[in-house]
Amino acid sequence: MTLVGTCALRDPYPTSLSFSLTIITVTVHNLLQSLSLPSDAKIVTILNLIMKSHFLQTPIFLKITAFFFVAVTFFFFGKQWSQSDGYHHLIFFTTSTTVSSPQVFISPNFNLSFNNSALIAQIQTLEPPQPSVSPPPPPPVDLVKKFGIVNENGTMSEEFEVGEFDPDMVDSESDNETRIENSAMPNAQNFAIKRFRVCPSAMSEYIPCLDNAEAIRNLESTERGERFERHCPSQGKGLDCVVPPPKGYRSPIPWPKSRDEVWYNNVPHTRLVDDKGGQNWISKDKDKFKFPGGGTQFIHGADQYLDHISKMVPEITFGQHVRVALDVGCGVASFGAYLLSRNVITMSVAPKDVHENQIQFALERGVPAMVAAFATRRLLYPSQAFDLIHCSRCRINWTRDDGILLLEVNRILRAGGYFVWAAQPVYKHEEALEEQWEEMVNLTTRLCWKFLKKDGYVAIWQKPSDNSCYVNREAGIKPPLCDPSDDPDNIWYVNLKACISPLPENGYGANVTRWPERLQTPSDRLQSIKIDAFISRKELFKAESKYWNEIIEGYVRALHWKKMKLRNVLDMRAGFGGFAAALIDHKLDSWVMNVVPVSGPNTLPVIFDRGLIGVMHDWCEPFDTYPRTYDLLHAANLLSVEKKRCNVSSIMLEMDRILRPGGRAYIRDSLAIMDELVEIGKAMGWQVTLRDTAEGPHASYRVLVCDKHLLRV
Repeated sequence: MTLVGTCALRDPYPTSLSFSLTIITVTVHNLLQSLSLPSDAKIVTILNLIMKSHFLQTPIFLKITAFFFVAVTFFFFGKQWSQSDGYHHLIFFTTSTTVSSPQVFISPNFNLSFNNSALIAQIQTLEPPQPSVSPPPPPPVDLVKKFGIVNENGTMSEEFEVGEFDPDMVDSESDNETRIENSAMPNAQNFAIKRFRVCPSAMSEYIPCLDNAEAIRNLESTERGERFERHCPSQGKGLDCVVPPPKGYRSPIPWPKSRDEVWYNNVPHTRLVDDKGGQNWISKDKDKFKFPGGGTQFIHGADQYLDHISKMVPEITFGQHVRVALDVGCGVASFGAYLLSRNVITMSVAPKDVHENQIQFALERGVPAMVAAFATRRLLYPSQAFDLIHCSRCRINWTRDDGILLLEVNRILRAGGYFVWAAQPVYKHEEALEEQWEEMVNLTTRLCWKFLKKDGYVAIWQKPSDNSCYVNREAGIKPPLCDPSDDPDNIWYVNLKACISPLPENGYGANVTRWPERLQTPSDRLQSIKIDAFISRKELFKAESKYWNEIIEGYVRALHWKKMKLRNVLDMRAGFGGFAAALIDHKLDSWVMNVVPVSGPNTLPVIFDRGLIGVMHDWCEPFDTYPRTYDLLHAANLLSVEKKRCNVSSIMLEMDRILRPGGRAYIRDSLAIMDELVEIGKAMGWQVTLRDTAEGPHASYRVLVCDKHLLRV
């Protein structure tokens, strides 16, 4: 039987008796120490001695004395043996320090083994138990994206690491060494990939989701422009080769000279010269295309046309209140090209139609552009994205299907923004064209747009700044307001809706500051993004900007970025646009297409609010642009995330397709994925170099610098 004793730390007996008991205790202890017996046998021996000593026949005083002697003896030997011979069956301690009388209990630890020394230390440091409090329920996992930069209270953590943390990585000397020298990695045999073949020369301008002939043939209808929308190859039929350049391809002419001329062999198509040469769009001069700066409605040049718009409506102050524009049916993008000198960045869009190379010319010139069409789906831009939307002979019937296309313009036009329409119905007096004008005036009135002015061939409207006009319309007026459950920023493969997207009641999106202050001003719409920071979103915004400013400063200083020919830049995982803002702060003469992946939070509203451009995209699918679009691809903490959803080789091949020969890719990601990326890069013919980050060789991520050379076929 295991005994637990508890003794008060006081001596209730006379001094002589205590002294006698001490002598007896020492004597018995010495006797038992001389016996070569285990601890249990020693205890039995003590009990036998007590029983044989006529204990029951002794006076009551001696019984009490003997009982005290036994208690003290067990206490002494229990403590001694628990530290020496490894038997842990006696525990003589409780957390109580004052007990009125000795007590003996049956231990609940009977027949169990314990480390008494460790338990004693633990018990001595125990605090009184606290009442249990149920933690608040976590937010739904599908509603927020956790950045790790804030704590559970939604406030900024004092220590954080900007970037994606890889939980599979363990910082150790062996695992965190730089594993590449002269583009060779000894540990990469597990990711051995054969060299990718070169695609046929007919694919030199291939856009996978827009050139899917089989899918286009199987469309039920094409009357609303369905053939110009995305129809990506099915799984297993995607790009599996390296897209070659056209014969005679040369390194692009650098900006700003490229605004006015490009190499013929880089975009070897003359149809636009034949169709639009008389409208001052484009001309061919020996081995170059020349761009005089005109358009169908501004044959005397874009600069004069822009001056005309500013005089019509003086509140349209380019480069101040008007910073981000959309040019629909852009041609060769001279409208956007000349706005750049006025501190306006323009997204120039057009479908890949009979003038199929107009976007390719725009990109070759170094002007922001992408292939897009007003057809049956929402464009891949957020609500209230553009300060001004321009359509000059864009060949779009804005009033068809109850005005569903102009309603899409209304969705992406900022509160108080401007719609500029230059078209024949504005100024011609033919009966059919006059009917089109009346339909347009009627529709814009029902949309609560304010008609500002018509002068010559240009008409300008302004979108309201709040919902007061919408709610005061007569009952039954069409188009109706969209259902409150409709998210105007939900845009990935979402069909157009014949309804008006109401403006936020709190005014979000309407109160942006003027340029250039808006670049570093936290947007009101930070509060609408579904991330886990509830209090410190502005601090998060500023932290990202500071982080990328420091990174770009290092690139400029150590890697001589200002000497590189950086014009067209793609940030493949843009966050709040801090990378693009840092390029502007460091006066790099480039523009950035900020991509927000569908796998993360939708930060596009914030990107546009700070005066930048961007688009939503799923990197498991090809991007809607021509081959050889970008001089620089930047992918920060992207591929390790998307690897969980799709094939990394497919993403890398798409990166190769849209990267220019002589261009460079910076992949900043987890060290755990770098071996695989290096092998894929080498299989595509890239020259790859793995670099440490500024955090040093023991950080869990690296920067893979990839150079693409001209492929000779």
